[in-house]
Amino acid sequence: MNIAFDAKRITHNATGLGNYSRFVLDMLTEFRPENRYLLFSPSTGNPALYKSLLSHRSVRLITPHRALAFAGGNIWRNFSVPRQCRTHQVDLFHGLTNELPVGLYRAQRIGTVVTIHDLAFIRYPQFYKPIDRLLYRKKYGASARHADHVITVSDQTRRDVIDIFGVDEDRVTTVYQGCSEAFARVTPEDERLARQALNLPERYILFVGSIEERKNLALIVEALAQLQDKDIHLVAIGRKTPYVQTVVDRARRLGVLSRVHLLHGVGSLLLPGVYAGAKVFVYPSRFEGFGIPLIEALNAGIPVIGATGSCLEEAGGPSSLYTDPNDATMLAGLIDRVLIDISLRRKMIEEGRTYVERFFPKRLAKDLSSVYENVLLTYE
Repeated sequence: MNIAFDAKRITHNATGLGNYSRFVLDMLTEFRPENRYLLFSPSTGNPALYKSLLSHRSVRLITPHRALAFAGGNIWRNFSVPRQCRTHQVDLFHGLTNELPVGLYRAQRIGTVVTIHDLAFIRYPQFYKPIDRLLYRKKYGASARHADHVITVSDQTRRDVIDIFGVDEDRVTTVYQGCSEAFARVTPEDERLARQALNLPERYILFVGSIEERKNLALIVEALAQLQDKDIHLVAIGRKTPYVQTVVDRARRLGVLSRVHLLHGVGSLLLPGVYAGAKVFVYPSRFEGFGIPLIEALNAGIPVIGATGSCLEEAGGPSSLYTDPNDATMLAGLIDRVLIDISLRRKMIEEGRTYVERFFPKRLAKDLSSVYENVLLTYE
């Protein structure tokens, strides 16, 4: 089977959708090595991000000639990629990040699959610019309605795609995302190296995710001020946005600024060790497409506290705890329980590790391949 992918996120993005896209290719090359995988990207981006993928003989990166790339990556992506798919005898094209090339779904000559990660821009419009909301709704909606099949990374998003975009439920399948196996294999040495490199406090609560309003880091700061344990710190790792100042101002006002550590640009090699050193992982995001940081924490053997209101219960499972994303007192109570109750902590760790087995790459590769095969049956 010849399978093509939009690879801009693979070649350019070190987090988020880039991680998802590389995860998909990693598991397919490992568990479905008989296929041929073509990665279409408007430029080579950062080769360090995908060097390991190109070590597989089945993977090939395709970029435009300089003149066409200079003229506009979107033009190449939407109109040249469909022609190249036919030239390379592609059987199926998978849009990994919410959309398909326009020329591809209009032609309808090869199988098409698109992954829709979330519709947060519709559910929480206040976090997005009006022009972005308009473009996302148009592009993502058209791709979802024209694709042969839609993959969602959670049942929450599956329901949203069906209800909001009007896609028939038989054409939407949830295929979860996993995380790097490095989190399940983390060692005491990894933890020691991370502590040393990042100067981490002895005892800390961990948050990993973009430091933006929707992720709700300020709630943890408020809870930190209410904890019984006045010595534990908060370590937050993620992309810096203007919301960082809100977090700093809140911490200063509550008198806990010296216990709050905001770290940006932490490399993937150090991240498993950072997780391993944490006492508890807290992620009170108001809305997520899935919640990979929870999966990473559970794999690393760390108790997890998420938030109600979206799909974090799918990621964290029944052994994790969940707070109202507007209630700092409730969150403080949950953190106190995890820090104080040793038996609860042990139960959360043990059952969490069992729960995340459903997100192991071998199982997800099987689920994804089933979607591909069913789509291609319609083209025989």
